[in-house]
Amino acid sequence: MNDAPDRPLRYGWTTGACATAAAKAAFTALVGSDFPDPVAIALPKGHTPAFPLAAHSLDAGEAAATVIKDAGDDPDVTHGAEIRATVRRGAPGAGVVFRAGEGVGTVTRAGLPVEPGEPAINPVPRRLIAAAVAEVAEAHGVAGDAEVTVAIPDGAEMARHTWNPRLGIEGGLSVLGTTGVVTPYSCSAWIDSIHRGIDVAREAGYRHVGAATGSTSEKLIQTLYGLPETALLDMGDFAGGLLKYLRRHPLPAITIAGGFAKIAKLGQGALDLHSRRSQIDRAWLAARLGELGAPEALLERAQAANTGAEILAASRAAGLPLADAVADRARRSALDVLRDCGTEVEILIADRAGDLVGRAAGHG
Repeated sequence: MNDAPDRPLRYGWTTGACATAAAKAAFTALVGSDFPDPVAIALPKGHTPAFPLAAHSLDAGEAAATVIKDAGDDPDVTHGAEIRATVRRGAPGAGVVFRAGEGVGTVTRAGLPVEPGEPAINPVPRRLIAAAVAEVAEAHGVAGDAEVTVAIPDGAEMARHTWNPRLGIEGGLSVLGTTGVVTPYSCSAWIDSIHRGIDVAREAGYRHVGAATGSTSEKLIQTLYGLPETALLDMGDFAGGLLKYLRRHPLPAITIAGGFAKIAKLGQGALDLHSRRSQIDRAWLAARLGELGAPEALLERAQAANTGAEILAASRAAGLPLADAVADRARRSALDVLRDCGTEVEILIADRAGDLVGRAAGHG
């Protein structure tokens, strides 16, 4: 993640909000009016943004409109993407039927918010689009039966940088959004992907999953356990997003792996492990060394160290299992969040080469 700029941050709009605006504009034109430009929509928390149209067309039997996604100051992979909705009149009584166009994925695995075989358009965007179609239909005195195809050109390439392939969403991106608003640096899409990964793992019946802060620590989990890809959760810095959802949707066992500094932050009680929002505490590490019987010279060195890696190296040279002690504290922090949900927790610490240097409560 990039650091947020040092100025007030600008909010943006989700893919689902953009798709709703495009669908509303297209359906309006299809039932006999001009394309509204800009087109205003109503979002769940009272926002009523208006979106300019980047393109539109009206042919026999169908209308299409395109909105350019503006994610504000959030580092969103889909910022600047074209979100296009093509609308046709539907069969009487059919309501709104959704189709996946170019760059929008199709769900292939159970456990996600929509059923396998359906376009990866999440429930809230579906409701927003259906409500927008109903609003236009009522205003024009026509039936609100419509076939809506959402497309995101280049979405298949963008999806390669998301969790979609691992979650079983094939062919492109998901159309996301619960409020329609993108909060800068909330990383809500990443956290939502963690939640969906837990859902998929539960549906698959997995008894043991892994969660890692990065690719190096994920490889360590794989080396130890050989878990299938769908049992691996890309936790990143969002330990809280993982653990709080797992508390409500428990699995039998989880192995959490990361580098020394990030796991130390978890041990200190931080649930957001990003460098901007939590810092490694040298005094806390020195206290752990004191519990291990470290000499005063090592404690002073730890207090003055530049990095956690330096403290770890000094402790290893002295033959003290600091990484194990840190892993144990991190496990306690995780269990404090999980409370009594019944999930068994293991913590692994990897060095930069991916070797195991610390462990607490091995998976049984």
